[in-house]
Amino acid sequence: MDFVRIGSKVISRHKLNLAIDKILDLRVQGYSQSEVAKITGIDRSFISRLETLGEVKKGQRLAVVGFPVGNKQELEELLAQEGVEYTLLLTEEERWAFFSGKDGAEVFNELMCILSQLRQYDVVIFFGSDMRNKIVESILGSRAVTVPIGESPIKRDVYLDPAEVRSLVRKVRKEN
Repeated sequence: MDFVRIGSKVISRHKLNLAIDKILDLRVQGYSQSEVAKITGIDRSFISRLETLGEVKKGQRLAVVGFPVGNKQELEELLAQEGVEYTLLLTEEERWAFFSGKDGAEVFNELMCILSQLRQYDVVIFFGSDMRNKIVESILGSRAVTVPIGESPIKRDVYLDPAEVRSLVRKVRKEN
């Protein structure tokens, strides 16, 4: 179990996660925020705040970025079929080739161009390591929908389930 000390309190992350799961399960079942508040004994305004914190901005302009991806070609075809406007998927080999023969300034400039392009999209789905996901979330904020595919550093290609990728794209686009 993961515990955190805040002043004189000891907080259980597991206990918090269980409470959040219960709140979300009840909301998915159709209970109102007020009903969930009564059932759980948690203030309705907290439930509203919790939903706002976790809300994924929905939109029609969608980009998908991920690395290192083992089934890149299959996913690129799927994303094209789904109408994704911007796709940047890299295998582990391609990721290292991106840096090969470039100095720091060149790499930095290319990354800034990519980030500038990504900011033009309503939602950016990002498949990456836990560390990379945190960086993307801090840069793109509510535009980012991050999906962890491994613990950093990931050193080999990761297979992404095409059905899960398609489902996520459709959920973000409200097409389900």
